[in-house]
Amino acid sequence: MLLSLENEVDPDARYLGDALRSLLGEHATYDYVREGGRPALDRFDDLDGVVVGGSTAGVYEADDHPWMAEEAAFVRELVDREIPVLGVCFGHQLVNEALGGRVEHHGLAHRLVTADLADDPLFDGVNRTIPAVHGDRVVDPGDGMAPIAATDDYRYFATRHRDAPVWTVQYHPEFQHDLLARIREDFGWTDTDRSWADVTTARTLRNFERLAAAHSR
Repeated sequence: MLLSLENEVDPDARYLGDALRSLLGEHATYDYVREGGRPALDRFDDLDGVVVGGSTAGVYEADDHPWMAEEAAFVRELVDREIPVLGVCFGHQLVNEALGGRVEHHGLAHRLVTADLADDPLFDGVNRTIPAVHGDRVVDPGDGMAPIAATDDYRYFATRHRDAPVWTVQYHPEFQHDLLARIREDFGWTDTDRSWADVTTARTLRNFERLAAAHSR
């Protein structure tokens, strides 16, 4: 079973978290925005791993959102305990910052991009054409985190811990073509000559589920 951490501060943008969880198998949800603190891991039987979800907030807004510091501490505990973690978009940034990295605002990106993907099991079956919608970037990875994907202008598009079972991706695996109209309305969208027919990012979640389950055995 996976634990999904909900981080969205804007109720109107929570559809992305809902879409992500619709692609997961057995899972539970902990809402950091509304609950803060930390989940009691002993509440979750057979926990395989944790998915740190997205948010329209930035990790540099922790003074306005005290739960971010609490979640960062929880992430460090997960890393120390070698519980598998997947960070998604804001989660990518939070995990890296929690481990000593740095995140900056770079302006909103909203288009299909071509990524160079490392030979990593997280990317099994994931094509290089990836929908990107984000305004912030990891500019220095956290301690122990190494890049496993990059675009032409984003060196740390995805990262993996060298020792612990921790992966992070800047993209939203749940962002499939059926969400494009809503994304276009809410965040804007730049059409390019890249094709949605090549997008297979949802496999990222299935790969993480498989990796997390194998680690917990």
